Amino acid sequence: MECPHLSSSVCIAPDAAKFPNGSPSSWCCSVCRSNKSPWVCLTCSSVHCGRYVNGHAKKHYEDAQVPLTNHKKSEKQDKAQHTVCMDCSSYSTYCYRCDDFVVNDTKLGLVQKVREHLQNLENSAFTADRHRKRKLLENSTLNSKLLKVNGSTTAICATGLRNLGNTCFMNAILQSLSNIEQFCCYFKELPAVELRNGKTAGRRTYHTRSQGDNNVSLVEEFRKTLCALWQGSQTAFSPESLFYVVWKIMPNFRYVLSPQVISHSILMTDLGEGGWWHGTSKWQINGASTVVTAIFGGILQNEVNCLICGTESRKFDPFLDLSLDIPSQFRSKRSKNQENGPVCSLRDCLRSFTDLEELDETELYMCHKCKKKQKSTKKFWIQKLPKVLCLHLKRFHWTAYLRNKVDTYVEFPLRGLDMKCYLLEPENSGPESCLYDLAAVVVHHGSGVGSGHYTAYATHEGRWFHFNDSTVTLTDEETVVKAKAYILFYVERQAKAGSDKL
Repeated sequence: MECPHLSSSVCIAPDAAKFPNGSPSSWCCSVCRSNKSPWVCLTCSSVHCGRYVNGHAKKHYEDAQVPLTNHKKSEKQDKAQHTVCMDCSSYSTYCYRCDDFVVNDTKLGLVQKVREHLQNLENSAFTADRHRKRKLLENSTLNSKLLKVNGSTTAICATGLRNLGNTCFMNAILQSLSNIEQFCCYFKELPAVELRNGKTAGRRTYHTRSQGDNNVSLVEEFRKTLCALWQGSQTAFSPESLFYVVWKIMPNFRYVLSPQVISHSILMTDLGEGGWWHGTSKWQINGASTVVTAIFGGILQNEVNCLICGTESRKFDPFLDLSLDIPSQFRSKRSKNQENGPVCSLRDCLRSFTDLEELDETELYMCHKCKKKQKSTKKFWIQKLPKVLCLHLKRFHWTAYLRNKVDTYVEFPLRGLDMKCYLLEPENSGPESCLYDLAAVVVHHGSGVGSGHYTAYATHEGRWFHFNDSTVTLTDEETVVKAKAYILFYVERQAKAGSDKL
């Protein structure tokens, strides 16, 4: 939006003496000393944390609105409002009085000058950090951020995501999606959104909500986040702009970003004739083919049989993920190594989902032949498998008086998950078309429903990484398979390989 408050709020010049030392994306809040989501005031150059950390940037603005009682202050100081600030990571500019992001500039172009100055400071800090790491590598034989590959030493190129305050689940999902090549490549190859009218014609925007199209803005912020995650930066990336757009569109999902949320708000992008998957059969939601539905979309056949007259009802339900119960007989088991009985496997959960079940009294089926609700049975078949199979294990259970977590370990394969036996017509599938290999797994740590922490494991170019907000570490397959999975992302196998089946 075009902000009318810049002339009274943007008073600082790009002077290094006015800013803290180090990279802007790591500056600390002057109140709480947090280095998560730093914002710099464009009136006085003070640094505070964003609204999703402790909100001191907003409080700085609110405190400045109290009428000044010192009459000795100059007229210029009285008019300064401290309403405009800049994100030290994405360089987006925000006005608290407008409650929106800003795309215009002052007559002297001060906003752009400050932005370029912060970028130069960040680049200088990154160069210095890289030089320091090079010296460290020359003088040390051990570095936890290095890995031996084919006899040579290479640095980890993964970038962490800052926690903006209870956003660990969003971070875990974003890191998982960034390692699903079929999905993220489409967005990383999209051109940056540009403004094409007025004084800013042709100039790249730093926050695109001004386009008036929330979906466009959300796709752009998602694209920028994906591009930042594998560029080798040692500084964690702040997804605040993406989080803000999601929150503005759907306040109920303030702390949640999942494939369902993405599909219904972010990425309902029509592929069109020139789409990435042109020539393939497109799966649709509400008549619109999207990137999400083309990759995550599958189809279930739901069969319901009346137990009184035998009438059968069939319908097809689209899905973007499958939510699987952990069978009740395994729910008391809390670790893989317990000896009291068999270990729960992912196949047990899939079988429980697809097995024939009799609906209870609260789910009576309205039989069209009997003309009333009757007892019935239900069974799911998978009519069409997706390219990327997202499996959600129901670890959280709600009752009238209790909310608890099912902490049972569920054994899952890293390679060769065979889905053929769950298909409606398995004879029509090829020998390799139903095999899936694990790409990422999200884990919930802790016992509470409304508490705990989320991290993710994901594989990238043959190596496994553990993503814990700002921290990214190399790990191994043995560690991954011991994780108590919450969400599993499996990618359809394309090339023939050894059939290490589930």
